[in-house]
Amino acid sequence: MATEKLTLEALELKANDIRQDIIRMLEHAGSGHSAGPLGLADIFTALYFDVLKHDPKKPDWDMRDLVILSNGHCVPVQYATMAHAGYFDKKELLTLRKFGSRLQGHPERIKLPGLETTSGPLGCGLSQAAGMALAMRMDQVFHRWIYVVMGDGEQDEGNVWEAAMLAAKYKLNNIIAITDRNNIQIDGPTEQVMPLEDLKAKWESFGWHVMTIDGNNMETIIDTLAMARAIVDKPVMIIAYTIPGKGVGYMEYDYHWHGAPPGIQDVPGDPPKADQAKIALHELRTLRGKIRGEHE
Repeated sequence: MATEKLTLEALELKANDIRQDIIRMLEHAGSGHSAGPLGLADIFTALYFDVLKHDPKKPDWDMRDLVILSNGHCVPVQYATMAHAGYFDKKELLTLRKFGSRLQGHPERIKLPGLETTSGPLGCGLSQAAGMALAMRMDQVFHRWIYVVMGDGEQDEGNVWEAAMLAAKYKLNNIIAITDRNNIQIDGPTEQVMPLEDLKAKWESFGWHVMTIDGNNMETIIDTLAMARAIVDKPVMIIAYTIPGKGVGYMEYDYHWHGAPPGIQDVPGDPPKADQAKIALHELRTLRGKIRGEHE
């Protein structure tokens, strides 16, 4: 079971709506991560509105596919997408990072139905997924998939590669991992902090089937995930090249926005703090001026 299928154009518009909600959430919270969630909006929209077997009204449905967010700091995009999919009221998005909220800065499984794991320490998601995938294999459950979204910077962590070895050893083809290859982490560009390339060759050498895609192209995302489900003898890694801060010009490609929301920092060349959220929302609403309403 899944939410109603949308056209490609509708999916792209949905991703843009989700980006706007991410900006609103982060501005209201006054803390959180901007670049990664904005860059991942197309992937999460594709998952929740086209790819997953899931039921927002029955989040514990025993035949659902699982989404594991390993880079948990990007959870605003998951919250926003889940709200749009009907897991909870979109008004709750503005409780992000508030005391007592179900929407904490990193996902907490026991707080919000529909979250599969609690994450915070980077590098753990693939190990959790490998355990789940192996349990499904032991239970002879063959028609459920585990989608693991990972950061590129978190692949500096050693236990990512321990999990990679285990998944390949047991040929856990029910794991489809997606690396958000946006080339930034909190301290700077990934290739300066700790070089990852040749990332595709690394994963292939660990026994994975690897595909590389434009992670902001909706049609490509959906087609690639369909191909990934057809791989029968290996776990799959999709290296998705995304634009950090996608849709907001002053944020795109800039690592300074990895761990900051609009409105709390002055970055040389960027709008002043007081105007950052307003400008971001304007750019998203108008697709950088491509759409002009009567008041634009």
